[in-house]
Amino acid sequence: MNGLTMRHLHYFEALARHGHFGRAAEACAISQPALSMQMKELEALLGAPLIERGPRQIRLTSLGEAFALRARAILREVDELGDLARAAFSPLTGRLRIGVIPTVAPYLLPEIIQKLSQRFPGLDLRPREAVTAKLVKDLIEGRLDTAIVALPVSEPSLHEQPLFAEEFVLVRPAADADLPVPNPETLREMRLLLLEEGHCFRDQALSFCKMSASEPRDLMEGSSLTTLVQMVGAGIGVTLIPQMAIPIETRSAQVSVARLASPRPSRTIGMVWRRTNPLSEQLVHVAGLVRAAGMPHNT
Repeated sequence: MNGLTMRHLHYFEALARHGHFGRAAEACAISQPALSMQMKELEALLGAPLIERGPRQIRLTSLGEAFALRARAILREVDELGDLARAAFSPLTGRLRIGVIPTVAPYLLPEIIQKLSQRFPGLDLRPREAVTAKLVKDLIEGRLDTAIVALPVSEPSLHEQPLFAEEFVLVRPAADADLPVPNPETLREMRLLLLEEGHCFRDQALSFCKMSASEPRDLMEGSSLTTLVQMVGAGIGVTLIPQMAIPIETRSAQVSVARLASPRPSRTIGMVWRRTNPLSEQLVHVAGLVRAAGMPHNT
């Protein structure tokens, strides 16, 4: 089709993803009028509307929805052409978009960045923190190269590389330090503070306590482990945190930490990437450095 460019595809994919001209324009680092003009030009090239324009948001037409899927696939393939060229070089250079879940990022990301920068000085790291579902979606759609998550994610198109396992510990008020450590059944009767829905760590904590996510409970939720631990320090309840979070989260809170009875709850942290990613061999080496960053926190 004469006149159709990668820029058209890139801008339209951003608009389809955000559903809003302002947010899409910001993501593409252009003005909203410029984005609108590009979309009108694209629709003129196609001879059919892709977008239903509303006062607050946009909707894709049926053609727009189909076009968005094809555009994402094309953009992903073009990205992988660049990765194919980069895979021929050693050591790894250029942009690496790496996602990290919120219950790992604050504790490991600084060390991961340091190790990767030392090992691959030509690497342009682009870290992004988000919950697992968002990271997996961005991986599949080509907006991330790899992600550090709790395994398994059970997505057939993604390769899973286990890195290390870590236990969960119980955090309770400092005054409770000498009390017996509760078992899962006892925890069910206590006010257990949890992360908001969408965090895989929330689901893991509920699983350990043999609780259903839909079970009505007297509980409080937080957006981060920091918030949960501070609430415990204020005497509101108890919570579970991963072992790697202990040094940072407990240093400024009046709390005590206890190891739960066996079998202790735990999780496996790993890296995932698209099976078709030409950088797969290099990502195995990256995974080794991430493992080295995580192991001292979990021994």
